[in-house]
Amino acid sequence: MSNDEKIIPVRDGHRFDEGALAEYLKARLEGLDGPLIVLQFEGGQSNPTFLLRAGTKQYVLRKKPPGKLLPSAHQVEREYRVMNALAPTDVPVPRMQLLCEDAGVIGTPFFVMEYVRGRVMGDLTLPDLSPAARRAVYTDMNRVLAALHGVDYAALGLTDYGKPGNYFGRQIRRWSKQYQAAQTDDIPSMDRLMEYLPRRVPEEDTTCIVHGDYRMENMLFHPTRSEVVALLDWELSTLGHPLADLAYNCMPYHFSPPGQPRLADLTGAQTGIPTEADYVAEYCRRTGREAIPNWNFYLAFSFFRLASILQGVYKRGILGNASSAEALERGRLARETSDIAWSLLATDP
Repeated sequence: MSNDEKIIPVRDGHRFDEGALAEYLKARLEGLDGPLIVLQFEGGQSNPTFLLRAGTKQYVLRKKPPGKLLPSAHQVEREYRVMNALAPTDVPVPRMQLLCEDAGVIGTPFFVMEYVRGRVMGDLTLPDLSPAARRAVYTDMNRVLAALHGVDYAALGLTDYGKPGNYFGRQIRRWSKQYQAAQTDDIPSMDRLMEYLPRRVPEEDTTCIVHGDYRMENMLFHPTRSEVVALLDWELSTLGHPLADLAYNCMPYHFSPPGQPRLADLTGAQTGIPTEADYVAEYCRRTGREAIPNWNFYLAFSFFRLASILQGVYKRGILGNASSAEALERGRLARETSDIAWSLLATDP
């Protein structure tokens, strides 16, 4: 993870048998000696993530959260598999060390990967960078996305990593079910989206590896260069449609956290932040596309899916097993993002 990300003592609700973990790892990781120190990264809304220190060695452990989980969620096994497969490609990922699917060791399955030093760009406005450096950060984020979508997933042995074809139809059904399983209040726009989205799916049906949560916050950048050194948080990755990733990546142009401006209001030569149109055009050049018809559908789908995810975060916060104290506040954004999705779909020509 990052040397500038907030590291805290392990939260009470996420404690596990550190002695059992140390015994397990020392039998499997060469050169791991000395007492094991376990700390927790403050971030990570879904799968709790921990920094492991033993002697001169540092690793990152990522596990499923405790408690009853929603169906098909928190699949750390899939995260491990896809990052391990992508190691020889141009997509920057940490080196995987081991996967433990035995919940008897620390209570849930987990995997261990290398600790990558880098910067987390938590603020998309990049206030500490020059306009040229900001532009370079966005350019490299765009490059990595295009590289991911250009990977030959069959050559990596990932033909069974998801179902090719009809990605949006399947995803709309999935996130509708996830939303309904976590629903706490009525959100009229979600009801309209669940009824209307399936009838607006574009005919184009491309398949590639999709990250599923492609945003700047899920990347580590080189300590001094505007270069992505690790793409993290692959829990939602699968075989799917590349424009789902691109639209998700462009959501900040249309939405921002309370009290912050939209990215669309900060673009231009003075800031170095590309416009949405320029960012999409750059992706198209990298991937050989001439244009993207029905762009608002892809954006609306992305906001719909985010609303479902946020509703799940909110429900876990109510149950007391979310992996961040911010879960309750973030979960309340489900209604707002759903409303944005409907407005985009309703105004799409």
